[in-house]
Amino acid sequence: MSLDKAIDAEKGSFEEQEGQRRIDLANNVNARIQNPLHGIPKTKLLSQVEAFAQEKGLEEALPFLRKGAVLAQNPKGFETQPELDEEDRAILRREITHKWSQPRDLYMTVIICSIAAAVQGWDQEGSNGANLSFPLALGIDDTPSAPNASANQWLVGLINSGPYVGSSLLGCWLTDPLNILLGRRGTIFVAAVFCTLSVIGSACSQTWEQLLVTRLLLGIGMGAKAATVPVYAAENTPASIRGGLVMSWQLWTAFGIFLGTTANLILFQVGPIAWRLQFGSAFLPAVPLALGIYFCPESPRWYMKKGRYQEAYKSLKRLRNSKLQAARDLYYVHRQIEEEFAVLKGSTYFSRFIELFTIPRVRRATLASFVVMIAQQMCGINIIAFYSSTIFTEGGFTTKQALLATFGYGLVNFLFAFPAVWTIDTFGRRNLLLFTFPNMAWTLLAAGMCFFIPTTSGARLPLIALFVFSFAAIYSPGEGPVPFTYSAEVFPLTHREMGMSWAVATCFFWAAVLGVTFPRMLDVMTPQGAFGFYAGLNVIAFFMIFFLVPETKQRTLEELDYVFAVPTSKHMSYQGTVFFPFWVKKWVFWRRDTVLPPLYNFDEVESITVFERGVGH
Repeated sequence: MSLDKAIDAEKGSFEEQEGQRRIDLANNVNARIQNPLHGIPKTKLLSQVEAFAQEKGLEEALPFLRKGAVLAQNPKGFETQPELDEEDRAILRREITHKWSQPRDLYMTVIICSIAAAVQGWDQEGSNGANLSFPLALGIDDTPSAPNASANQWLVGLINSGPYVGSSLLGCWLTDPLNILLGRRGTIFVAAVFCTLSVIGSACSQTWEQLLVTRLLLGIGMGAKAATVPVYAAENTPASIRGGLVMSWQLWTAFGIFLGTTANLILFQVGPIAWRLQFGSAFLPAVPLALGIYFCPESPRWYMKKGRYQEAYKSLKRLRNSKLQAARDLYYVHRQIEEEFAVLKGSTYFSRFIELFTIPRVRRATLASFVVMIAQQMCGINIIAFYSSTIFTEGGFTTKQALLATFGYGLVNFLFAFPAVWTIDTFGRRNLLLFTFPNMAWTLLAAGMCFFIPTTSGARLPLIALFVFSFAAIYSPGEGPVPFTYSAEVFPLTHREMGMSWAVATCFFWAAVLGVTFPRMLDVMTPQGAFGFYAGLNVIAFFMIFFLVPETKQRTLEELDYVFAVPTSKHMSYQGTVFFPFWVKKWVFWRRDTVLPPLYNFDEVESITVFERGVGH
């Protein structure tokens, strides 16, 4: 905190450049968000556009680039801009009134990203059902009465967490070099190959050591895919619907979990090979992912980062409804990228990693992404996702009943993820988290307390299932979709691959810790103690989010540079001394006329975003 203040005081907030106020992205103390084209005289802007078109070989697109630059400078003034004709205005009106009317190639991209997410969910759920039989088959029986039960419980936990160990230690950190060399699509293809071959290897394993190795290899694919796909989706979608489409990662991960629970339920009665089929069935969605990714356009932002502007424009024309919108987004992003590279020079792999913690603007994004990612593990969802069959068996369910209850959990998790498609860009990322964590805490605690009900009581089993399902229903529209959506958008382009690698590695490392420790925790602490422990972590996560996570809804990826230029100390002070008293006055004392002073001052700023200005609190 003191470092933030010292740097901010030393460098100051604003610089005078070319006769207009420019913002130092690393030290935006006054939190003013400014369009990089704001204030440039039209004649100068148009001459800059012509120079840009000549430099990048885009002379044929120059008429659209001129219109697009004027529009990007003042997106809400399109009705009166003389450069635009009536056809242009009709396109822009439709962009506002029909935000979900998008090109086929954009939805093709979303479908492929959804398949990638389904692979992720199915991969993690295969072990859930297999837990009931593979330990005995491979000689590591983990039942409390078995010989070496304690050591075997750690081994079962390690095998379950294998993909997350592989992801956090290797897969996620390969994302940056793979993206640089192969692009977003190439990285996703490589990940799909790993996710196909490794699960087939799991199905063929003859010893627990072989199974562990295949699970670790699966983690390489899962890590690279999880760190790349949300970024790929975020970079291809318009700002107005970015949250809804990017959060489809969680929606379809939940669908993959549901498919995994379905496969577990179908396959459990086939005999001794059931666990092999439960592990191996996850290859099914990985094959169409590998085959389909190259039918989608590459990220235009990645092309621009490589200096390949003609290809970026071709991609944008496939991803937008008109050449005007494509040219507008191309030039706007180009100017913001120039601003980023002037301040944030991520030149090497290791320097970009170090800069995650040394450049104030990037450090704040790193901190916020860390909080939302570790909170996903603190909430306890993965004790259900990894071990629900085991938990329900501990509660007195038969094997079939446990798998049916796990199927119910998967269905609830999927269905309740749908509301977030709409709420994430209206209610906001931060508000969804603050609403869901207290409710997850009490439902998880209640589920644990139900294990105190005598086994002879008919209420025991349905109440355990009820509160587990309630917990999943609250998680799915809140902490479920937000972390990956949030982390994919908060980092500047120069550090996006590295930042997403950090965020996903954080999530998966703590998922690995959870996976390794929970079988032993369940035995030592009992279900009541284990559930109570994670209920307490939900409360801690709530306060971490309240003080450390800024809102990001309805801003373009580039404009978030300015949001994260606000010092952490200022954000914490605002939440504790301004927002919290406001909330108490308005909702506890019911003083509805109370006015909240804003944290961000939008100094007559125009944005390319077609939603209302502002990012909430």
